[in-house]
Amino acid sequence: MTSFALMPTLVIGAGAWGTALAIAMARNGHEIWLWGRDKEQLARIAAERMNSRYLPEIILPDTLKIEMDLEKALTHCKHVMVSVPSAAFSETLLRIKPVLPQGIPVSWSTKGLTPHTGQFLHDTAIEILGAKHSLAVVSGPSFAAEVAAGLPTALTVASRNTEFANALANALHSSTLRAYTTNDVLGVQVGGTVKNVLAIAAGICDGLGYGANARAALLTRGMAEIMRLASTLGAEPETMFGLSGMGDLILTCTDNQSRNRQLGLAIGSGLTVDEAVLKVGKTVEGMHAAREVLLRAQQAGIEMPIVEQVCKILFEGYDPRKSVQALLCREQKAESPVVG
Repeated sequence: MTSFALMPTLVIGAGAWGTALAIAMARNGHEIWLWGRDKEQLARIAAERMNSRYLPEIILPDTLKIEMDLEKALTHCKHVMVSVPSAAFSETLLRIKPVLPQGIPVSWSTKGLTPHTGQFLHDTAIEILGAKHSLAVVSGPSFAAEVAAGLPTALTVASRNTEFANALANALHSSTLRAYTTNDVLGVQVGGTVKNVLAIAAGICDGLGYGANARAALLTRGMAEIMRLASTLGAEPETMFGLSGMGDLILTCTDNQSRNRQLGLAIGSGLTVDEAVLKVGKTVEGMHAAREVLLRAQQAGIEMPIVEQVCKILFEGYDPRKSVQALLCREQKAESPVVG
């Protein structure tokens, strides 16, 4: 049994995923504090004892407390879990840095890259917080609503500090939530980031009515793009075929709970990108990640044609049907899962 002390924990981000993870740890009897930037929403959560905006009908455990004062919460917590959109990740770390207790471990469930840099969040966290804080990434495959409802789920906790990874996995682990650990922080981030972009592509494909054959081909070749980027950057191939790689890809690309897939379906059905964003009505991480993934691929000197076409549809006004045709018209070659 590890002696790494993580409780009480402060979860920053009162959206669906932050609330679900806070609930999961609180149900295990741990003292959990939840903070978000919307004070009116926090007050409503505290009064109703549920997050009706994101997780209606899920009653919060008694050990989950709502904190209105971020700085106050940071003074009495021994672990901070960040669950904010990737676009707000750097801002959040910069805000907590001045009052973050020395050496306190920090984890996050955010998926994506730092905007305009192509930088993975782990590198951003080290850059902002320094090397004195143990860091960990929590990844899927998982939908927040199912975790909050107590449905069977498996997660991955990635950290270069094995003791921290084990302690965080123990805090999350329950009879319905199985937490695995790994030290491949890079690989978990690659899988968790790129799959969101591919889910938009899968949604577009299905929205266009192209059928199961096309979806299967897209997922398979999308997995090849994930493998190509991961291997070039030095991630472990095994991670890509695990929960945070293939597992998360299958989940996000095939189930309509995925906001990324929802966006793609709306675009494929004929809505403009702006109309599709309004229809989804919530943060779509794949849209934020698409440009950054393509930038990282260009920096690494590799091709990611599906990601490239998603970017053209999202940001350059390309017709989705023509983008699919562009993929089909690429030079015929032998199949290779990594370099093809």
